[in-house]
Amino acid sequence: MMKRRARHLFSILLLALLAVALAFRAVLRRGFVGPFELERYGLAAARRPPAPVFNSSLLRYAEIDGADEKFRRETQQLLDGKFLGHPQFRRFAARRRFTNFEPNGRINMVVQLSLAPRYQRYVQDFRRNLQDWSRKKRFEPDVMNDLIRLVKHPLDRHGGLVVSDRRYASCAVVGNSGILLQSENGELIDSHEAVIRLNNAKIKGFERNVGSKTTISFVNSNILHLCARRERCFCHPYGVDVPIVMYICQPVHLLDCTMCNSSHKAPLIVTDPSFDLLCARIVKYYSVRRFANETGKPLEAWDASHDKVFFHYSSGMQAIMLALGICDRVSVFGFGKSESAKHHYYTNQKGELTLHDYRAEYELYHDLVERPQAIPFISDKFKFPPVTIYQ
Repeated sequence: MMKRRARHLFSILLLALLAVALAFRAVLRRGFVGPFELERYGLAAARRPPAPVFNSSLLRYAEIDGADEKFRRETQQLLDGKFLGHPQFRRFAARRRFTNFEPNGRINMVVQLSLAPRYQRYVQDFRRNLQDWSRKKRFEPDVMNDLIRLVKHPLDRHGGLVVSDRRYASCAVVGNSGILLQSENGELIDSHEAVIRLNNAKIKGFERNVGSKTTISFVNSNILHLCARRERCFCHPYGVDVPIVMYICQPVHLLDCTMCNSSHKAPLIVTDPSFDLLCARIVKYYSVRRFANETGKPLEAWDASHDKVFFHYSSGMQAIMLALGICDRVSVFGFGKSESAKHHYYTNQKGELTLHDYRAEYELYHDLVERPQAIPFISDKFKFPPVTIYQ
């Protein structure tokens, strides 16, 4: 009798072990083991990536916007109407033939405003847009999850598509580095569902290396400011149907955006200022960290070394951040440099702009590929897509 009971208990135990083994095998076959399954089988410590440890002093210092005081002062002056003598407004008035000259040959801006209803409309729209934009300039860690709504939804509507939260299956972000000429990635670039190009970089004659397809033209507002001098504000080297996404470098550049939106066939989307602020904090964090590690100096010494008022992220960095929010897979081309390569593949420029810290940005791109959890300021709710960098 005792032997039968022992055999019976042994059979039950064996069946239980078999059931656990089969359940665990099913979990592994799914290709992903969630946190609850891991904890159930005692493997949480083995699979869960270690939580990043951030230097609190470095984080606080990266949160300081060195240009904030200048930005607020210029914005308030523009909102108060103290812009009539601004060079950009004078150029805008002259090229749009809204000018009215006094006998001494100078432009009378006051008379001009009273006699030019169309110009007044632009100014009123500009001030309203500036006010809305400046109000949104605050830190929002969840803004990465809003990029589908802020950017892709308007692009879907423009393309006649059903607006949805579907991301692009794959995106190529094409930088402008001369290293592009050292590879023939044109076909690979064009094979992506969406291709993002920067600052109106030239394509013709370089298709074998840079491709020919463009889904989004990403520019900074200085580029649009130059385009606004042309007839009908033409800024479409990739075709009039290609949408433009732009970040604002100076508050007054919203005038160019206000004016150009009235003549552009494709959407002209200004990035959300909270997205701009997130990018600024991330780049400053990497720049200050690199400075402290290499020099051993206190964090405060970074200000003088990098001219804190004019320090800024590059257009390429923000374009990559944009792609992270709207794409399921991101491929990066033309970022980096070598001794034998030009700064830009389509110009003879050799040097880099001092207002950017490209080496710090390269460290960020490395983390995007290897350990995105190490990137600060981004909400834990955001899921990074896989990133591949082609050199």
